Amino acid sequence: MKPVRLVVVDDSLTIRAMIETLLEKDRRVEVVGIASNGEEAIEMVRLEKPDVVTLDIAMPGRDGLAVLDEIMDMDPCPVIMLSSLMREGAPIVAEAMDRGAAACFNKAMIVREAKHFLTLIRTVGRGLAVVEEPMPIAA
Repeated sequence: MKPVRLVVVDDSLTIRAMIETLLEKDRRVEVVGIASNGEEAIEMVRLEKPDVVTLDIAMPGRDGLAVLDEIMDMDPCPVIMLSSLMREGAPIVAEAMDRGAAACFNKAMIVREAKHFLTLIRTVGRGLAVVEEPMPIAA
């Protein structure tokens, strides 16, 4: 089975490096692009046609929700929204899902919930329905 093609979008170098490090050992996911802002993200999605995008909500300039809207208008592909504001029942989660996000994940939980995060990327990237289960949230 060919790997799921992923574009990572986050203004934080630390988060981008953390996601890349988590994924480098997983042959089922291939990082095909990394963007640090909304403009780069749109260009990367246009060029790479990824299977899935991880997209930070809070970025300078064009925020993640504006980028999500653009991706959905341009060439819809599954997007996993990342934010440390992701909490079960948080309005931002409902808004992101209403605007077309495939899933949301709490950025602060990426390392502690690495297995869950990787499974989510593979599931969403293969176009499979995400099983409704509680999203990892900060305690």
